[in-house]
Amino acid sequence: MKKVEEFYKLRDTEDFFKFFDIDFDQKLINVKRFHMMKEYGTLIKKGISEIKDEDKLLEFLKFSLLRVYGDYKNGHAPSAADVWNMYETGKLEGCSSCSPSPAGTSTGGSCGC
Repeated sequence: MKKVEEFYKLRDTEDFFKFFDIDFDQKLINVKRFHMMKEYGTLIKKGISEIKDEDKLLEFLKFSLLRVYGDYKNGHAPSAADVWNMYETGKLEGCSSCSPSPAGTSTGGSCGC
């Protein structure tokens, strides 16, 4: 079982994807690494300070990474407010990626696009 303490020790972009068992395109990571991780940091800032349950926090951290990766893969990056609102409501409107599916897999299925 993954722990938040392990998450805080991650350094390389690839480590975040591996931690959450998310498949990724190495070429995209090589080109967009800085921008993706900067956006990811902005997205998770609110969740880290507001979500106290460790499992929910890890879910939010994975959701946010999936979201920013999917959006960069499709050429669009959401605002932090958009992602937080979608996470809280559970509605993925107009997105280009899916939320984590049950059983902790890296594929989605709740995408409303």
